Amino acid sequence: EVQVVESGGGSVQAGGSLRLSCTASGFAFDDYVIAWFRQAPGKEREGVGCISNSEDITNYVDSVKGRFTISSDNAKSTTYLQMNSLKPEDTAVYYCAVPSSQFGPICGAPGWDGFIYTYWGQGTQVTVSS
Repeated sequence: EVQVVESGGGSVQAGGSLRLSCTASGFAFDDYVIAWFRQAPGKEREGVGCISNSEDITNYVDSVKGRFTISSDNAKSTTYLQMNSLKPEDTAVYYCAVPSSQFGPICGAPGWDGFIYTYWGQGTQVTVSS
């Protein structure tokens, strides 16, 4: 059974930092792309970034480039989203997502955020105040 659990959300002032964790089990973590999404109140869910654990390739949405960093510790089956220079517009529920197959999205190519991700965590709230 695949399980995906996020942690690390919270409240921070603008300019601050948070690190989210996504611990997963039930599949070959090393071979998969892991993606982060977020959804703000009243807005559609958007892709934040992804990492290919097999190739160590990352990709980010333009609005977070240079501020957010995704990394993985394959030995711990955990992916991290380090968020620096946070802005109020980063306020959202953040989700970690896993595709159904290791032959799923190509993280380094456009369209990774439109792929169908089968397994999702419960989400963790990030609130950035001005």
